[in-house]
Amino acid sequence: MRFTDERKWFHEKRFGMFVHWGVYAVAGVHEQIWWRYGMAASEYAKLPPQFHPRAFDPEQWLDLAQEAGMEYLVFTTKHHDGFCLWDTAETDWNVMHTPYGKDIVGMLAEACHRRNFPLELYYSCVDWHHPAYPNQGRHHEIQTDPTRHNMEEYVAFVKRQIRELCTNYGTIHGIWWDMNVDRVREPSMREMIRELQPCAILNNRGYDEGDYTTPEREFDPEHASPESHNAFEKPTEACQSVMVNSWGYRRGDDLHYPSYLIRSLDSNLARQGNYLLNVGPDADGRIPGEQASILRTVGNWLRPVRQAFPMTGVPVALEDPRLIALRDGEHLYVHCPFGLNADFVSLAPLCNKARSATLLNTGDALRFSNEEVPYHIGQGHFLRIQGIPEVPSPVLDIILEP
Repeated sequence: MRFTDERKWFHEKRFGMFVHWGVYAVAGVHEQIWWRYGMAASEYAKLPPQFHPRAFDPEQWLDLAQEAGMEYLVFTTKHHDGFCLWDTAETDWNVMHTPYGKDIVGMLAEACHRRNFPLELYYSCVDWHHPAYPNQGRHHEIQTDPTRHNMEEYVAFVKRQIRELCTNYGTIHGIWWDMNVDRVREPSMREMIRELQPCAILNNRGYDEGDYTTPEREFDPEHASPESHNAFEKPTEACQSVMVNSWGYRRGDDLHYPSYLIRSLDSNLARQGNYLLNVGPDADGRIPGEQASILRTVGNWLRPVRQAFPMTGVPVALEDPRLIALRDGEHLYVHCPFGLNADFVSLAPLCNKARSATLLNTGDALRFSNEEVPYHIGQGHFLRIQGIPEVPSPVLDIILEP
């Protein structure tokens, strides 16, 4: 399924930057420090008075995103702590009541609009601060006064805040819901958003089934199965963080190897999905250098192979479970995100003849043949590509004979 209305941008902009940022960056421990570390509400309340990100510059964030080959941005306007990074009239628990005192969402939206860079707004359904939200100590919840719990009141609050976000910041390309623990359904939320922001897509973590699915940190090259190589049946956006243990800033956190993230990106884009890669700016508003370096490395890999992810491509089933293939006209794009154990691939059961074969990563020509080779699992005349060097996630462009 593909969108044919204003949401069709989602099929054209395939790789996005995810940004988790909030007052939790002051602690530098985890975006969920309040819940995961059993922090008292009175202690967490000491973080906003210390939030003064003098180095925050949305233009620098967007410069980095574009260096990495990213084409849209998803930003955390309100995470589980309920703290709002915009000038909301609905609560004083917001950025205007910090030493910084500026509307961060507004600044970021203006920068995105100047570059025609689509912006989606993340919004957590869980809220550890709002007294009406029924925090009962379930997953991703703390415990609050049950006599104040009122889901109807809380959903009305959410709706008013979403109206603010969809009204005050120009064109918004999506609401990225998260953590609807109660699985509350409120169809009027979608109706309001679609009326106010026709370009906006909605994920499947909010108040209805959404427009697309959101697998999280799901990619594991060590346990890949052939089934995972199929094209996604519905619009899908996988998300991953450059940090192993967190999404928000964590001082000294372990970082993924760029090669791991490249394989993850390749696998998901080749299956005709979208991909969000997250960074966590520090308390000053800077994306740490180690994180930025990873994004640039991913971008350097993506740049020469970008043509190999056509949304018009038709998936081609190959016997080798390490390969994902898309055919687009005379081009057959073969992706190897799960690694190779030799310098060749057999494209069985394809027996087409080829005019050329190129390793897109480097632009080098590869040898190809269509000859009978006695494989240990059988034999036959199959298209065979040889001379593939050991590079991160090789991508082949094979032009087939008509």
